[in-house]
Amino acid sequence: MINGRTRLHVVANGTMTGQRYIDEVLLPQVRLFRGAVGDKFVFMDDNATCHPILAVQDCLDSEGIQRFVWPARSPDLNPIGNVWDGLGRQVAGRNYPPTNKNTLIRSLTEEWDKLPQQLLDNVVLSMVRRVECCITLHGGHIPY
Repeated sequence: MINGRTRLHVVANGTMTGQRYIDEVLLPQVRLFRGAVGDKFVFMDDNATCHPILAVQDCLDSEGIQRFVWPARSPDLNPIGNVWDGLGRQVAGRNYPPTNKNTLIRSLTEEWDKLPQQLLDNVVLSMVRRVECCITLHGGHIPY
């Protein structure tokens, strides 16, 4: 978000299923953040296989969370990819790259906290261009 960020939340054990996504991400994280932001909050995910399932959409609907719908297989439109790219470069460039899950989680968390806020602001501000592209792909209709 502009001028801020949440803590990085790492879900590290096992496969992320739709139910885990609901229980470990949507309800404890997204719902609370949406409550803090208010009615203008629009949630974006990246179309991972556990995201578009009916139970996830039902959960979002029941919580009054509006989801921005991206075209299938369009990671370049979702701005979080730019953030993950920057975060990955930072972790890869460390003097002592992570060698196991625990050091990877610690590295990701430390580098997340050090990402320049300007990078996050620029990604948010790029949404106008991304939405215009998405509208063009949807034949002139806003897809949410």
